[in-house]
Amino acid sequence: MRIDSHQHFWKYNASDYVWMLDEHHVIRKDFLPEDLQPLLDAKAIDGTIAVQARQMLKETDFLLDLADKYPMIKGVVGWIPLCDPNVEDYLAQYALQKKIVGFRHVVHDELDENFILRDDFNAGIKALSLYSLCYDVLIYEKHLPQTIQFIDKHPGLPMIVDHIAKPQIQRNAFDHRWAKHISLLAERDHVCCKLSGMVTEVRDPQWDVELLKPYFDVVLKTFGTDRIMFGSDWPVCLLESEYSTWVDTITSLIKGLTPTEQSAIMGGNAARVYLNPAKN
Repeated sequence: MRIDSHQHFWKYNASDYVWMLDEHHVIRKDFLPEDLQPLLDAKAIDGTIAVQARQMLKETDFLLDLADKYPMIKGVVGWIPLCDPNVEDYLAQYALQKKIVGFRHVVHDELDENFILRDDFNAGIKALSLYSLCYDVLIYEKHLPQTIQFIDKHPGLPMIVDHIAKPQIQRNAFDHRWAKHISLLAERDHVCCKLSGMVTEVRDPQWDVELLKPYFDVVLKTFGTDRIMFGSDWPVCLLESEYSTWVDTITSLIKGLTPTEQSAIMGGNAARVYLNPAKN
């Protein structure tokens, strides 16, 4: 099965999507399953993991409602208030939902750069680890040292690093600090990494496969073919790339691997990590 491990849906409004600025005008409109389905069909993608884009419970409900209506959505990474003292109540409620596969918090938007180490947040993550669910890690490169400490607190919880931890990608200025820390993080074998969101981290006016390849090579070497996943970050990717272009880019980057390894990256790993664990 070919799975896009990371995409979003929304009905745009300015109050819920305050992060969309003037330069995001391309994506300041509705993006729903009927918009994505033709793109999946064109690239023989069988399904997706829909990931939260708002930090509110109605976002999780919105995605689960879509998942009930559209078989293409194989799983939902939602949002719950992980810092809330009553987080266990939310977990008990949402873990019953067939298509919930995990949760995410937009850590890189928190003003506190050590947010990921906060006691209340980690209490919520500890509660999450009691369920057969995952946690998606959304950070910038600068958060990697703290994130390694965080991950070591929760060795039994499957975690997936979104967008290869958002290095600063620039021609003739490889992000060596990112490479050092993502390599250290990859030593934790309960952590996977998504090949997604890379084009929107490019600081140059244009990008190409050659620009991205050194970053892909680091992720491939450190995580291996059994812990990396193709993800589009659609529709955010449309700021820099059409859906088909990104699929072709990943296909180009992995073409030297065996068919089995390519199949794992293009869906097998996402199916194993997100969809196979039995719910408690």
